[in-house]
Amino acid sequence: MRKQIVKQLFKIRLKKGDTVIVRSGKYKGQTGTVLATHPSENKVTVEGVNIVKKAVKPNTKYPQGAIVELTKPIWVSKVAIVEPTSKKASRIGYQLDKDGNKTRVFKKTGKEIK
Repeated sequence: MRKQIVKQLFKIRLKKGDTVIVRSGKYKGQTGTVLATHPSENKVTVEGVNIVKKAVKPNTKYPQGAIVELTKPIWVSKVAIVEPTSKKASRIGYQLDKDGNKTRVFKKTGKEIK
């Protein structure tokens, strides 16, 4: 019998397009938008953060070969959403509106995240 490997999906409250700030590490203080979320890895890809250089062998796109800059994912615990009014980091909470729909809100002010 073969064992099945079950990947855990982490609950990531950030969504694609959110503006976030890096709270720790080499890129501390930098802001950028979320390009992608990776729930199975508990990581997010942020624009302009964690850029690495990779050597690429010659192929049809790069006939001579090249050194390409890639944006790698960063741990979701290292980033926080930026509140647009105060330009500071905040956490994300959830509230139910009048119709019973679940909406994301900033924990600091209670305002809805658009």
